[in-house]
Amino acid sequence: MKIIIIGAQAAGASAAAKAKRMNPEATIRIYEKSDIVSFGACGLPYFIGNHFTDANEMISRTPEQFQKDGIEIKTLHEVIAIDTNQKKLTVKDLNTGNCFDDSYDKLLLAVGASPIIPPFENSQLKNIFTLRNLHDGLAIKQTLSNSNIKNLIVIGAGYIGLEIAESLVALQKNVKLIQLDDRILIDAFDRQITELIEENIKQHCDLHLQERVLGFEGSHNVTHVITDKSQYPADVVIIATGVKPNNDIYKNLGIKTLANGAIITNSFGQTNMADIYAAGDCVALHHRVSHSMVYIPLATGANKLGKIVGENLGGGNCEYPGTIGTSALKVFDIEAGRTGLTESEAKKAGIPYKTVIVKDKNHSNYVAGQTSVTAKLIYHADTRVILGGQIAGGRGAALRINTLATAIWMNLKIDELAMMDFLYAPPFSRPWDILNIVGSIAK
Repeated sequence: MKIIIIGAQAAGASAAAKAKRMNPEATIRIYEKSDIVSFGACGLPYFIGNHFTDANEMISRTPEQFQKDGIEIKTLHEVIAIDTNQKKLTVKDLNTGNCFDDSYDKLLLAVGASPIIPPFENSQLKNIFTLRNLHDGLAIKQTLSNSNIKNLIVIGAGYIGLEIAESLVALQKNVKLIQLDDRILIDAFDRQITELIEENIKQHCDLHLQERVLGFEGSHNVTHVITDKSQYPADVVIIATGVKPNNDIYKNLGIKTLANGAIITNSFGQTNMADIYAAGDCVALHHRVSHSMVYIPLATGANKLGKIVGENLGGGNCEYPGTIGTSALKVFDIEAGRTGLTESEAKKAGIPYKTVIVKDKNHSNYVAGQTSVTAKLIYHADTRVILGGQIAGGRGAALRINTLATAIWMNLKIDELAMMDFLYAPPFSRPWDILNIVGSIAK
């Protein structure tokens, strides 16, 4: 059995390790376009913000560790063509420029995603960055070491944009955050929650909503950002406007995808092409609540589907149970988490729903550090089964979303939260946790 994996980040690395454990006799070869493998991009904002200084902490496994486990890995090798009829690949050695052929019995596409860069004018100017890989992080950190770098503009107010904005403020930079939409985190949270986060952001940096970036000015380095409302001085610009699947290698193969190029697989991670699997940020996932294929490029989904596919590549018959899009972030003084469907997603899916919103405190009044917490739940109007939830507030807010994720996973009804036996201790909670209260007042 010869297994070829294209891509050595979260999904590809997880699949390779699992496949080798399942089938020690299999030949497993990974081709990775970059010189970095098994890299966790989620740490980049914190690396730039000096939460830690050793970039290697974001790397889970080195090429040497893969080789030690009997997995052949070739970095700086790009697969430039796939012949699905002959089960052959054309590979380019980026060190030498030479091309060669390889073959496979089973193939895994784990090619990830790349930053979306809108057609901004003069985007080739220096000191304009995206934040996706280790080299991006190292370049930004090196640039920020120059004490003359003061004015930074972040374009995009999704997870990465907000996290990097917080890190830049901590570095005592003048930070401006520009968002095209009328609110932040528009694809992840409903308005009642994003308004709370926005209010806190405005206490720390300059937030601009409903403003379109048109381009940049400068002779060599960027000096200004031009929008449809004004222009702003900028020593550094970070573009964080989302990601898209790296579909160049498979877009002409006949593989079924979503409109954005994300690969559609079955529950075993198989594409519609014989012996070709897919996992990671180039793949759409089955949503357990909406029962649709969704594009949610998170490390959790990439690692889990990668492990499932690895087991199946090694001869197993394991199914991916689906996603509910559980995620969280911390930005300045606010933690926020979400899971399942937002209200807008439930509406789009045509599901009859109701909502309940509660504002309470994170723990007892007499313990220092008490803060407000707001919870919103979306539940089925007829069955009362929980469809989704969002929580925002101070310390302890985000981890409560794991409780709601478990409830959604198990198809619990909102009424069952009312008497659920949550912990009570003054530093952590109140006798009636906010989730108990949500269950009690739902109509």
